[in-house]
Amino acid sequence: MEKVDNIKIKESVYTEKLENGLKIIIIPKKNTLKKYIIWGTHFGSIDNRFVMPKTKEEVFIPDGVAHFLEHKLFEQPDGTNSLDTLMALGMEANAYTTNDHTAYLYQCTDDFYKGLDELMDYVQTPYFTDENVEKEKGIIAQEISMYDDDPGFQVYINTMECMYKNNPVKLDIAGTVESISKITPDVLYKCYNTFYNMGNMVMVVCGDFEPEKLVKEIRKRIKKNQYDQGEIERIYPEESKKIAKKSKTVKMEVSTPLFMIGIKDNSNNQTVKTHIAVEIILNMLIGQSSELYKDLYDKGLLLSEPELDYEFSKQYSHILIGGQSKNPNKIFELLNDKISEFINNGICLEDFERIKKKIYGQYVTEYNSVSNIARMFLNDNFRNVNSFDYINECPNIDLDFTKKVLIEIFKNENIVISIVEPK
Repeated sequence: MEKVDNIKIKESVYTEKLENGLKIIIIPKKNTLKKYIIWGTHFGSIDNRFVMPKTKEEVFIPDGVAHFLEHKLFEQPDGTNSLDTLMALGMEANAYTTNDHTAYLYQCTDDFYKGLDELMDYVQTPYFTDENVEKEKGIIAQEISMYDDDPGFQVYINTMECMYKNNPVKLDIAGTVESISKITPDVLYKCYNTFYNMGNMVMVVCGDFEPEKLVKEIRKRIKKNQYDQGEIERIYPEESKKIAKKSKTVKMEVSTPLFMIGIKDNSNNQTVKTHIAVEIILNMLIGQSSELYKDLYDKGLLLSEPELDYEFSKQYSHILIGGQSKNPNKIFELLNDKISEFINNGICLEDFERIKKKIYGQYVTEYNSVSNIARMFLNDNFRNVNSFDYINECPNIDLDFTKKVLIEIFKNENIVISIVEPK
């Protein structure tokens, strides 16, 4: 196994790639009671057009298939539901679908290997019939309707719609009621056979384990027909560098307006260093200790600290700033003014160093939680990032590099706003 140590935080990561292509990442945590495992496949909501490795057939699937497939994998041929089975064993079990991957997980203190039996069995046992697929359509249609009525989700999805013209990242991960009506067992099997092959999957485990023993246990539970099919050809629409529209406002049942400001990143420089610099800039612009936040809060324009996020992959990259305000357009205006001020007058070195230390501290505390560690390593792996790089690179970020990122990404023409107002 390949071992990488991080001396700064006294953590080690063990990685092994099996003959069938499965990548296993283990982060041992001695004397920790909790054990966490997450098994992910590089298949998300944006992967709706691809070429099947075996047949070379080009497939275009309805929106929402990755999420639908995640739901269906729990159902077993004997009529049991693996999520129920894991919870009966005392596991905290779940699954989720994102734009670029799907993951199955559980956390426990005891009976880890009983949980591993179930996890590795159901993920490797697809069972789709006309009857159980039709039944699931009704369940997921209800879920979609629920999100249609969720102001928090609508303010997010409308932000994506403002930033992107063609990129499928702007679509609901669950699809639409119309799109899921086109899903059949054949569609699900085609996607499963393409994306749920071991060469497209990564398993991350964190807890008190001996890595070599754990890998042997994982090997024993892999079914014989599993092999690496090689690289999957994915086809994505061409995306314009321009935003789709500057703003979108809808009315819903809310007491106070919700807003989300999006910044489309066209820099083509989505690296760990860029991510760290963006986090520093966001905290300096409108984080809890910033001048702008204090001013907005004192005037009653901002009701709480805004949520700040930077999402990036090979196919998309953007910044999100969300919160509640009686006057979202005023916040949008003042934020743009503050960005211009930073670009024209420079960034305060003292504030920069203080925020950088704060962010470094947040990166370090991530390693106190087995669930945070495992999910972080899985997410970063699908972005071709080594999670340790955040710890290693943060001290090296300087003011000049941060100013460069500010100028390249925080461009006025790429900034949009989505608002949900009270009816």
